[in-house]
Order: sequence, then C-alpha cells, then structure tokens
Amino acid sequence: MRINLFRSLLLALAIFAVSAASSAQVLISVNFGPPALPVYEQPPCPGEDYIWTPGYWAWSPAGYYWVPGTWVLAPDPGLLWTPGYWAFENSLYYWHPGYWGPTVGYYGGIDYGFGYPGTGYYGGYWRDRHFFYNQAVSNVNAGRIHYVYRTAVPEVRAATRVSFNGPGGTNARPTPQQEATARERHVAATSVQMQNEWAASTNRQLLAKVNEGRPPVAATAKPATFSGGGVVGASRAGALYRPPENRAAPENRVAPQPRAAAPRTPARNQPAAPAPSTSRATPPPARTPQPGREVRPNNPRPAPERAPEFGKQVRPENAPRPQSPPPRAANRPVPPPAERVPQARPERAPEARPERAAPAPKHEARPPERKPAPEEEHPR
Repeated sequence: MRINLFRSLLLALAIFAVSAASSAQVLISVNFGPPALPVYEQPPCPGEDYIWTPGYWAWSPAGYYWVPGTWVLAPDPGLLWTPGYWAFENSLYYWHPGYWGPTVGYYGGIDYGFGYPGTGYYGGYWRDRHFFYNQAVSNVNAGRIHYVYRTAVPEVRAATRVSFNGPGGTNARPTPQQEATARERHVAATSVQMQNEWAASTNRQLLAKVNEGRPPVAATAKPATFSGGGVVGASRAGALYRPPENRAAPENRVAPQPRAAAPRTPARNQPAAPAPSTSRATPPPARTPQPGREVRPNNPRPAPERAPEFGKQVRPENAPRPQSPPPRAANRPVPPPAERVPQARPERAPEARPERAAPAPKHEARPPERKPAPEEEHPR
C-alpha cells in the first residue's frame, strides 16, 4: 500500500513539473534544431468528442525525444488544441508550448498533418456540445461515431517535413488575427497530456539519437500507452537524420568565443629541423581542428633576404638611382685639352751621412819559405 502511494506521489510530482514547464511562455532553449517530423498514420479515434493532438519533438538532458501523437478529451467543450512549436530566435531554438482555446492560434507554420496544415485546424468543429469530425483528414469510424462530415483540405507539406520555424525551416509569420488569439485566455495542457510526455521521456527508444528520426511509437490511440492495440510506428523518417555536432546541454546565453592561441617559443637547445627533401612526397593529411583552438591559415612564408656579396654595395629598394650625365650635343665643339706646364720639383738637400772609419790594414799572409832540397844545395 505504501509503495503504491509513493509511486503515485512521484508520478504526480513528475506531471506537475512537466505541466509547469509546458505552461510557461518560453522556458526551454537548445543550441541546435530538432529532427524532421516522422511519417506515420493516425490511429482510429477511440470515441466521441476526442480531439487529435499531433506528435512533436521534446527536449530532455538526454537529447531530443519524440512525444507520440494521441487522442485526448478537451478540458471543456468548445475548446480546440493549438500545437506547440520550435522557433529559432537569438541564435537559439526556443520551445513555445501548446494550449487550449476557443480558436486555434499560431503554431509556427509547422505542417503536423491530420487537419493541422500549418495555419488553423480543419479536422473538425464543435456544435451543440458535440465534436464533428472531418473524415477527409481524421481516422474516424462512421459506424461508431455519427458526428462526421467530409471536406477536402488542401495539404501543402514540405519535402523535408521540417519541425521548426526559422532559417532552414518554415518562414511563416503570425497574422493579426493569430496575434489577437495569442492574447486571449488559454488553458494549459491537461494532466493526461503531461503524462503522455513524461512517459515518452522515460522511453529510450523514443530518443532521436537512438531511433535516428524514426520512432517505433509515432502515435497511440490512448495517452501514455506505447504497446498493444492502437500503437502506430513511423513508416520512415521525415529526412535524413544527422546527429548534431554540439550535444551540450541547452543554454540561454551564447557560448564565449575561444581565445587565440599564444605563439610558441622554441627551446634554446632544440635541434635544427632537417633539410627538406628534393624528392616529391605525399602531402600529410589535413589536421582536424580541435574545439577551442584557433585555426591559422597555411600562408606561405616570405623568402629570406639574400646576404650581399663581399665587396658589393647593396642599394635599398626605395633609394633613388644616380642620374647619368646628360649627353653632349653633336655640334658642340669640344674644347682642346689644357697644356700642362711642367713644374719644377724642389731639390732635395743632401742628407748628411756619417763618415765611416777607415778599415784596419789587413796583414797579408806570406807563403812559407821554401827550403831547398838537399840535391840543390850540393850539386854534383
């Protein structure tokens, strides 16, 4: 008993939280748009006075998830449902929740189908506290429900099934009558609708990143009932699903711009880079820029200045060039060369040279006296 009471309290709190969020004018903002609307069929109407509420993409911390379209009872007879819509404003995507009112107002020009072509509602009308269904756009069994009629409705569906208003989506603007309708008294979504949205947020198969824009439960005959009879799956996605690059949580302000990276100072003992090879090589693959870093363009570096040769004067680029002497006239007489007068050179005074001392007399070496041989002394 206590467990059931505890679960009921949790469910009531969850429904109250979702209801408060949906009844606010603008509360949820995301920095990337929702996927396209999936293609699906409408389940049969379960009974009289039920009104169709189309499916839509909602947001949670896990990402976009699909809330299946369903049949619900109006809070009071005579009220009609204006669907909610996403709109791109101030660099963000804002959710404008739906509401109940005597007339259908502006819902972004989104073509939800089944009587919601983008403006107004053509699925039926109230008369004498009964709702009459247009069988041209509503799946109603005339054998069970007798308040029916048939009127053709021109359908203008976008090729991509866009689900938001703004660049890349619809460009519809509210008419003066729709602006007046928006200022009227409205009734927020019922607790049954909030329960349907909360149940969808807890189903992982309804996340866009899981089903890739093709939810397995696109519509249901009874709110928050995602299995059994009356459950219809999407036949295909409205457009090719592309996961967003930025999966961060939504913010209400623009993210700050990344700072420019400071230049790196080379180390003193860093070895010199090897000389480039003259042979052709395959260029390296382009580096993927990391988030938060500035990507510098690969501009060619200026060629280094050539050092002047030794003994050769380098003239600056902007320095004026020396002007050559003007050419002489052809008939102008050339003056004879002036005669040179020889100039007398001054005689140089003789320099006084120191007297050299007379050399000392040399003693001549006399040859030794030759003694006569004995035979010469005493001749025979």
